[in-house]
Amino acid sequence: MIAENIKQVKSLLPANVTLVAVTKTKSVELILEAYHAGHKVFGENKIQEMVEKYEQLPKDIEWHMIGHLQRNKVKYMAHFVHLIHGVDSLKTLKEINKQAA
Repeated sequence: MIAENIKQVKSLLPANVTLVAVTKTKSVELILEAYHAGHKVFGENKIQEMVEKYEQLPKDIEWHMIGHLQRNKVKYMAHFVHLIHGVDSLKTLKEINKQAA
C-alpha cells in the first residue's frame, strides 16, 4: 500500500520537486516499508523522535527537520540532518553552524 501511494504521488510531481515523507507518529516498520519501496527522503518535526528513528534506520536516508527547532536541541541532530526547513532566530542559526562544523 505504501509503495503504491509513493509511486502515485511521485508520478504527479514535476521532476524538480522532492517528496518529503513525514514520519510524525509513524513506526520504524512503516518508514522501512517506504524505504524499501525506494523512498529515502523523510521529514520529522520532533528532534527526539527523529534521533530515535535515525539510530534505527539505514544511514542513507535524507532527513529533513520540518518543525520548530529549539536551539538547545540542535546538537542532537546537526550531524545527520540534510535540510532544516525553518529557522526563527539568528541565535539558532549560529548554533546550527557551530554544531554542524
